[in-house]
Amino acid sequence: MQVSRRDFLQLTASAGAGTAIGGLVGLGVTLAPAAARAQELRIKDAKTTPSLCPFCSVGCATLIHTVNGKIVNIEGDPRSPHNEGTLCPKGAATYQLHMNPNRATQVLHRKPGGKDWEVVELECAMDRVAELIKKTRDETFIEKLPNGKLVNMTPAIFGLGGATLDGEFNHVCQKFWRGLGVVAIENQARI
Repeated sequence: MQVSRRDFLQLTASAGAGTAIGGLVGLGVTLAPAAARAQELRIKDAKTTPSLCPFCSVGCATLIHTVNGKIVNIEGDPRSPHNEGTLCPKGAATYQLHMNPNRATQVLHRKPGGKDWEVVELECAMDRVAELIKKTRDETFIEKLPNGKLVNMTPAIFGLGGATLDGEFNHVCQKFWRGLGVVAIENQARI
C-alpha cells in the first residue's frame, strides 16, 4: 500500500487527537465545565479604557478592559484608522506584558564567578551600569583618527533600543548614546 505524505500526516494527527481525547475521557475528565466558562463573555461588566500599543511608533489603538482595577483583556480598537481593530503579534501579546506572573519585578545580579542571582537595589544597579559605561568609554574613546580627522567616538559600546520603547523615548536614547560617542546604535524593532 502506497501512503502519501499528506495521508501520513492526516492519519498521524487523527490518531494523536483521538488518543488525547480518549485519554481524557478514560480518566473521567469532562469538558463541559470548560465549555460553559468559555461561553461567558470575559469582558462582561468590565470598564473599557482606550489606549495605545506600546511596542512601536505606529500608535495602534487598543481597548483595555478592567474589572475592579485589574486588566482582564486587551484588544485592538476597531475605531482606529491605523489598525482598524487589528494588532500585530507583539501588540496582541500586550496583556502578557502586564499580567505575566513570571515578569521580573526586582533587579537581579550575579557576581563574576558566582552561581546564584541575588536581589539588589535599583540605585545600586544603575550606579554599577554607569560605572561600567564610563570605564569602557574612557578606555576606548577615539578623539582623532590617525589621519587627524576628528571623530569623538567609542567603538566598544553598542546601543540597542527595545520594541517596547516608544518613538520619543528611542529618540532620547539615540541622543544619549550619540552624546557618549557611540556609533553602533540599533533598535530591536528593526532587527
